[in-house]
Amino acid sequence: MKKSDRVRTVAVLGAGHGGCAATADLTARGFSVRLHARREATLTPLREAGGINATGIHDGFYVPELMTTDVAEAVRGADLIVLVVPSVAHHDYAVALAGLVGPDTPILLNPGHTGGGLHFLNELRAAGYVGELRLAETVSLTYVTRMVGPATVGIYSYIRNLKFAALPARFADEIFELVSPVFPEIVQVRNVLETALSNMNAVFHPTGMLMNVGWIERTDGKFLFYKEGITESVGRATQAVDDERMAVAAALNVPSRSFLESFLSAGLTTAESVATGSIAKACEASEPNARIQSPSSLNHRYVHEDVGYGLVPFSAFGKLAGVPTPTIDALIQIASVSSGIDYTREGLTAEKMGLAGLSRDNLIRFVEAGVA
Repeated sequence: MKKSDRVRTVAVLGAGHGGCAATADLTARGFSVRLHARREATLTPLREAGGINATGIHDGFYVPELMTTDVAEAVRGADLIVLVVPSVAHHDYAVALAGLVGPDTPILLNPGHTGGGLHFLNELRAAGYVGELRLAETVSLTYVTRMVGPATVGIYSYIRNLKFAALPARFADEIFELVSPVFPEIVQVRNVLETALSNMNAVFHPTGMLMNVGWIERTDGKFLFYKEGITESVGRATQAVDDERMAVAAALNVPSRSFLESFLSAGLTTAESVATGSIAKACEASEPNARIQSPSSLNHRYVHEDVGYGLVPFSAFGKLAGVPTPTIDALIQIASVSSGIDYTREGLTAEKMGLAGLSRDNLIRFVEAGVA
């Protein structure tokens, strides 16, 4: 396996706001980047511009080595493969990569959210991959970012103290040594259960969306989601979700911090707002999120991903640990009825993570050693 100072070429798979931010950031910092998109239409404005305009923490024009819809072309010879895609895309990329990757090139899910590494590995195995794999994940995206034009990405902030874990955990030290110079904000944690149960997007996005759905649909999302949408009532519901998440983590013997502690550690709010104990006040004081508008409908990753691939696996881990999650389960039901999508079937279930039938002890053994 290559040493950490040998990473020169990074394959960034996914050309949405996160992938474009990663491409601009890594290019600005001297890495050679191959950017992959699944659809040519996604790359068209970038090709027409000749690269990516960035504003915010980088302000300039950045040209990747390659922009392609051919996965094999993107990953061939890369020192590191980074998936910067929604959780719902992990299946498609696992199928595409199954015959192209091996144990010598690490794969980083940025983000993995809740159970992303487990899901990706299970799908990769189902697609025929055998042998060891150097796989890791961060709990959330490295950047606070949004596309602000067809070929322009606004990169507002790095997420500080970003949790990083390997699957299995026995490869963590060597992968961290290689990846940390590429993404210096990451901090190594014990295993992917700790990253999975630290997914703050799943804690507050679903409550913000479902409890504001009337306002969202009446205004097409013309309000500031974090600054205006997370009111005290929404904050109290968010706190209930957070309490259940932490109870599940405790039952699995996984270290965890509260939403407020994590939000502050990530550099997303102020110590003064956290001291009030109010999630609403912490969101209102979040400068990196201050300009982000609400989605215009429930047809958005704040529901599809953060319910289906956030709350659903939270609930699955709760069942495995014997911990009730009534608020989480209620939000899954409301989201399913409101959107017309049965997230208990379509979301990231224990079966899709490859965990069906595992005991608590077998689960821990699997994420640590790679065998149950």
